[in-house]
Amino acid sequence: MDAREGQEASRPEGGALPLRGLKVVDFSTLLPGPFATLMLAEAGADVVKIERPGKGDEMRGYEPRVGPDGAIFALLNRGKASVAMDLKSPDGLTQAKELARGADILVEQFRPGVMARLGLSYEALSAENPRLIYCSITGYGQDGPKAYVAAHDMNYGADAGLLSLVSDSDGTPSLLPIPLADIGGGTYPAIINILMAVIERSRTGRGRHLDIAMTDNLFPFLYWALAGAVAGRWPSPNGELITGGSPRYAIYRTADGRHLAAAPLEDQFWRTFCAVLGLSENASKADVATAVAARLSGDLMAAFAGKDACVSLVASIEEAMSDPHVAARDLFRRRIASKAGTIAALPLPLVEAYRDPEETKPFPDLG
Repeated sequence: MDAREGQEASRPEGGALPLRGLKVVDFSTLLPGPFATLMLAEAGADVVKIERPGKGDEMRGYEPRVGPDGAIFALLNRGKASVAMDLKSPDGLTQAKELARGADILVEQFRPGVMARLGLSYEALSAENPRLIYCSITGYGQDGPKAYVAAHDMNYGADAGLLSLVSDSDGTPSLLPIPLADIGGGTYPAIINILMAVIERSRTGRGRHLDIAMTDNLFPFLYWALAGAVAGRWPSPNGELITGGSPRYAIYRTADGRHLAAAPLEDQFWRTFCAVLGLSENASKADVATAVAARLSGDLMAAFAGKDACVSLVASIEEAMSDPHVAARDLFRRRIASKAGTIAALPLPLVEAYRDPEETKPFPDLG
């Protein structure tokens, strides 16, 4: 029995998914909210996505496309239903309120005050449905001087000090290749707090308004920098243990133009790392760079094979997806049905026992 089969065997009694029976109304667009409701849907909740008539979620029009559809939209909305609704019209507002009356969870991602102006505030909806868990995801939270400021992921990282820690040769901060604030500061905290609210509601019978601020939630990722700050030592760009200030946590170029990601932080790993490269344990970053630059990537990986040195070759996305370990873990076995055929679904941070076993599902047409 492999790991996936073992987790499937441990699925809750009767095969019921943990969120089966919960109804979710999703007013969010783009990434943080839709990714959160994707996980709720995958764990068994019924998710209805509210979209603008005609155009729908902006992600529907984003490149790249799978046939006529935006591939990102397909990835983020697998297994959901969709309803087109003009929230500024009396009919649309009536329909939205009706959905909220029967919902367990509502997710919205507008700027503070927008839902209230539409007549869909937590106060208004919870008066009719006191069990409603109402999750608001914003960049800066529901209050404070920046609450109404327009921004995107990079801005939140800049405001939290994150971008100041790694820079190029002329001191310009480096762009992150991932939407860390959207997912790490928005999606994941939303899921955590929604599930806590579900547990709380089982005791109290009442829902709650959840204020998820993406910038606030970036600070935990800077735990090591904050530890230095409280000790009176502010971190410097490129100068800290995990930002390029140590030979034990750095990226080195090989003779054939590949890159070695080396993280032998602990002494036992560092001793092994230096021994393989023929270096003294007092080696500097420049010493390591010279030794790595003299050898081909394949030879280096062969030399490190079977040795505990915390070394990897920097893979392309194509290489990463075809890695034998990824194949063994079956990360991409689920599929999304589209007009152009099926495509691989997005891997999710849910254990197999809590995921819908249905392997192929569609994403919603604009209803």
